[in-house]
Formats: sequence, C-alpha cells, structure tokens
Amino acid sequence: MYKYIIKGGKPLYGEVEISGAKNAAVAIIPAALLVDGVCRIENIPQISDVTMLLNILKRMGASIRTVDRHTMDIDCSGVTSTNADFDMMRRIRASYYLIGALLGRFGSATVAMPGGCNFGGVRPIDQHVKGFEAMGATVDVRNGLVVAKAPEGGLRGSEIYLDVVSVGATINLMLAAVFAQGTTVIENVAKEPHIVDVANFLNSMGADIRGAGTNVIKVRGVKRLQGGFYSIIPDQIEAGTYMAAVAGTGGRLLIKNVIPKHMNCISGKLEEMGVTIEEGEDCLLVKRDRPLRRTNVKTQPYPGFPTDMQPQLSTILCLAQGTSIVTEGVWENRYKYVDELLKMGANVRVDGRIAIIEGVEQLTGAPLKAYDLRAGAAMVIAGLCASGVTEIEGVEYIERGYEEIIEKLRRVGADIEAVDIREPDDEKDIERIG
Repeated sequence: MYKYIIKGGKPLYGEVEISGAKNAAVAIIPAALLVDGVCRIENIPQISDVTMLLNILKRMGASIRTVDRHTMDIDCSGVTSTNADFDMMRRIRASYYLIGALLGRFGSATVAMPGGCNFGGVRPIDQHVKGFEAMGATVDVRNGLVVAKAPEGGLRGSEIYLDVVSVGATINLMLAAVFAQGTTVIENVAKEPHIVDVANFLNSMGADIRGAGTNVIKVRGVKRLQGGFYSIIPDQIEAGTYMAAVAGTGGRLLIKNVIPKHMNCISGKLEEMGVTIEEGEDCLLVKRDRPLRRTNVKTQPYPGFPTDMQPQLSTILCLAQGTSIVTEGVWENRYKYVDELLKMGANVRVDGRIAIIEGVEQLTGAPLKAYDLRAGAAMVIAGLCASGVTEIEGVEYIERGYEEIIEKLRRVGADIEAVDIREPDDEKDIERIG
C-alpha cells in the first residue's frame, strides 16, 4: 500500500512523452486470441490493466515474449481454454472483450462479469449481449458469469443497431464478427480513435472490417487471421491529462508522440480557457501564462469532448475566473471526486449530471482519495495546482492507466513522490519508493 505526496504550486516546464493508448491496448491484446500465429505489438503501455490482461492470456495458454519494454510477441495458437481466470477478470473492465474474442474463435466463452472502475453505478453489457444474440449466440448471465455459446456452424452475420453509442459493445461485436459467416453490419457505433485502431489491427492480420470511425461498421467474415506487426496509437486521454495539468499549474510543456487530430476536442476547450496550443506533426506545445477563463462543456461520444477528460477539466475549472457549467452526457453520477475537491476549497455544486463550478483564487493541499482512474488523475492535477501538501490514497486506480506518472511529472518540475505505508503498528515509518 502506498500513496502519492505532492507539494504543489510549481509550474511545469519541459517535455512529456505519451505512451500507447490504454483503451486500444486493452482491446487489441484480447483480439490477439483471434490470430493464428505471432502478433508483434509495439507501443504497449506499461500499466496495470495491460499486465492483468497479459496474465489472463498466459493462464489460458498463450505464449508471450517480451521483446523490449513496450513490445510483446503474443502467440495464442496454443490457447484451448474458453474459461478465463475468474478472480483476475473481476479486477479489470476491459476483460469483457474476451467474450467476443473467445466466442468468435471457439464458439463459446465463460467469462466473469468485468470489474474496473465504478464511478457511476452499473455499467451494463446489454448492448454486447444484444449483438451476440443477433449473430445467433445464446448468452446467459448468472452468478457473476457470462456464458455465451454460438450455434452449430458458428456465428452468423447480422444487422445490429446499438440502442446507445457504446465503445465496449462496438469493439466486442467487431471481435465476434471477424469469423462469422457472411457480413455483419453494426449501426450507431462509437467512433473513438481506439476503435479505429482495433479495426486496423485486425485488418492488418487479415480481417475485413470497413467503416471504423463512421456511424456504420461492416465486417465481412474471413476464415483465418495470421500473425503480423502492429503499433498501438498514442493515448489521447493521457495526453489530455498532461495538457490539463500545465493549464492548471501554468508553464510550458511539449507533449510528444500524439496524433494532433485526436486531440482537437480537448485542445479546443482548453483554448477557450486561455491556454495557448501550437500543433506540430506529432506533438503539441501547450502554454499557459495568463489567468484561466470560465467555459461550459458537455461530454459526448467522439468527436465530442471525452467523458474520460471530464474530471481533469472540472478540476482546473475550479481555478478559472467566473462560473463554469459541466454537463456529463455519457455516464450518470460521475462526480464522486467533487467531495475531494471541496476539501481543497473548491466551490462546486452538483445537480444530477450537471456541475456548477465557481472559480476560486487557489486550492489548498489536503488528504485525498482516488475513487477511479480518471478521478485519480484529477486529484493529481489538483495537488499540482494547490498550495501546500496533498496526499492521495487509492493510487492503484491511477496506475491502471498512466505509465510512469510520477517519473514523467518529476521530469517537468513537479514535486511528487510515492511513499510506502507500512503496517499499522509502524505507521510513522514511511519508506520512499518513488
């Protein structure tokens, strides 16, 4: 058990290298189950969610070889089990992608209901189930397990309309449809960059998927995928988090290894707040040397402002001049973190999906707790902006999605460290580990 300690009030200067996209990696790794041969996957982020998924595949019989720190050779040819480790599955949300991959390859899957962050009540998988059933599968959800079985002869291509735009369902149905007989047409799909990345990965291995990034995806079933090479895109949300950090603290950061087009929805909102952003071919120079201005924002599916950036933006709006209104248009009750900001002197009122934020002169360091991945990142930003010392517990959530966050922040001038908290009988003895 350990926590982060931040001495805030320091502007950030320097360069930050963005890692591979978490949301792409946690779908591409399960997708490797569909490939007959070795997939060499580059730009894999070193985060706990990825480690968990790799361990799940190993338990199922996959061969995984580390080429270098961010490159893995994954060979799932030897996988014979359609049952994934129950305890490990419960600890990660993206484990549900194993349902689509196993159902597509073996015609059956027995998978624990996914875990991960619980920031807004139940996050259902009803759209996933609807799509599997449209392809002919029977799906039974009972005792914390999802048991899916394809009909004799395998899944069949079908026309599927998603009742709500769902990233998870879009990807899962693509996975299941890769080997389905005929053509599967999925309408009202999500269009996030990592969905396009998963489709590109599968196509590079021999799949026939068209329309990723638009409202309609068509998957023509193929007989086999073969091994190959693929590099995961940069992480849009990690980049946005560092952009928000420098917007809050002030300073100047060169954010490297990004796809600027993916960042437009975030860059535009920060520029409204008075942040200067200069775009390069694969980088963004972010500067803030004037007071932040208020703005209003509503989270929406891509290309709208991402829900995964809402806590980070709301945090820096606490320091903007005037009154800002944030509307959460994707998830219900994603404001658990607001109580933590109130401890620091923020002025925020929440009414359902709406947060009304009155800017204050400064935040003051306080003991905080991270309740989910993106709220945890917001707590780090709050600590960087605040005067005094901020201590953050629950940092295991943060490390689900941010590679080397302490090292990256230290290199640009932040005063942040991780401390190991020893047993209760020795609480005063703290060992520095970060």
